[in-house]
Amino acid sequence: MKEKVLITGASGFIGYHLAEAALEAGMEVHAMVRPTSDLTSLKELQVAQEQSGKPDALVFVNADFSSKLSLKTLLEEGQYTSIIHAAGVTKAKSAEAYNLVNAGYTLNLAQAAMSSDIPLRRFVFLSSLAAIGPLAYSEEQPITERTSPVPVTDYGRSKLLAEQYLEQVNGLPLSIIRPTAVYGPGEKDLFVLFRTLSKGLDAYIGKRPQRLSFVYVKDLVAATMSALSENKLETTIYNISDGHSYDRYALADRFREISGKHIIRTHLPLFLVKIMAGFMDLLYAFSSRTPVLNREKLKELTAPNWICSIDAARNNLHYQPQYDLRQGLTETLMWYKTNKWL
Repeated sequence: MKEKVLITGASGFIGYHLAEAALEAGMEVHAMVRPTSDLTSLKELQVAQEQSGKPDALVFVNADFSSKLSLKTLLEEGQYTSIIHAAGVTKAKSAEAYNLVNAGYTLNLAQAAMSSDIPLRRFVFLSSLAAIGPLAYSEEQPITERTSPVPVTDYGRSKLLAEQYLEQVNGLPLSIIRPTAVYGPGEKDLFVLFRTLSKGLDAYIGKRPQRLSFVYVKDLVAATMSALSENKLETTIYNISDGHSYDRYALADRFREISGKHIIRTHLPLFLVKIMAGFMDLLYAFSSRTPVLNREKLKELTAPNWICSIDAARNNLHYQPQYDLRQGLTETLMWYKTNKWL
């Protein structure tokens, strides 16, 4: 039987790359998207598949995450052998909103999967290193899968809650992937920083040192695809980065080396940025949008240490990152320029 994978959040940055990789692996991909999703990139993938003689390789599907019945109907119609749950929100107005989408809807999907008559072999959940939270700068040992979780944001707490929900679903063949900061072609959050750097400004919050980690989207996708092949009965959890430790200036330094641009470095006082973040929260209080800078995001931006061990992924998934920050950023910036983002 042909491998059929359901990818939720397929229209998003990571979801698109997952769909592309699954198609390259010869899988039939059902991309679960919202009616309002921008499907431009996915439809280009679909056309490419049709032109190569695979008209049914990429299919768009939709279901209501708030309804287990709707999800069960979708799953039984699709008869999926694998599910990659990449859907979620990274910006929300409240802890309740984060928990509803990132945890509650995740639980609904898992329970629907276990109550459905489908040949499910693996359920892979895209969590986040934010579910564990950062370490102190002086901490010599990196974040591991056994590090006691102390998330510092509502987003991180919602991802941790989702993990806890999933581990309580009896019989779920579960792999949890916790990526650090993900970048690559099509990414929009770090792109804000790249756009600022391209204008010649390299701004930092305070002067305290930081240890940072990154992962190029193609490496994250490779680890996720490997997790699909796991057949362990117990839940497996993997922290994912490129395996390197970077100081707070590394991203801008690599950008400058690759682009050749002259960039002015400045440090903004932390107290001033806190005031700005609070003001932005007030300004957007009655808006459906969430500002790029807010008090929630500030906690992650100023966290001292996001270094994680990838030993578990290396040993069990045979994960070998192919991109360090310079290699990944070179491809990313080329994509931004080609697509006229920069």
